[in-house]
Amino acid sequence: QVQLVESGGGLVQAGGSLRLSCVVYGRVNRVYAMEWYRQTPGNQQRELVASITRGGVATYEDFAKDRFTISRDNAKKMAFLQMSSLKSEDTAVYYCKGAVANEFGTREYWGQGTQVTVSS
Repeated sequence: QVQLVESGGGLVQAGGSLRLSCVVYGRVNRVYAMEWYRQTPGNQQRELVASITRGGVATYEDFAKDRFTISRDNAKKMAFLQMSSLKSEDTAVYYCKGAVANEFGTREYWGQGTQVTVSS
């Protein structure tokens, strides 16, 4: 089985920073693209925040550019999201998604999410 586990969320004041982590556990041969999504209060859908390829090429949604940095450690099967200059509108549950390959094939898995609350 494969499991993604996020951590690092919490309560932070506006203007502050947080670093989210995501680790991939289980039957894993290789992790390809990893992404961070978020679901803000009152929204049914998750929105993409940033993504990073296995080779380290990162892309960001406009709201995340210049404030958030996605990175990864392939050896540890981890991804990170460094968030700075946080705003109240960044309050959301943040989810990690990874494309994981094992002997059964390649598919995408989601983590359970970590809550980020930014107080103004």
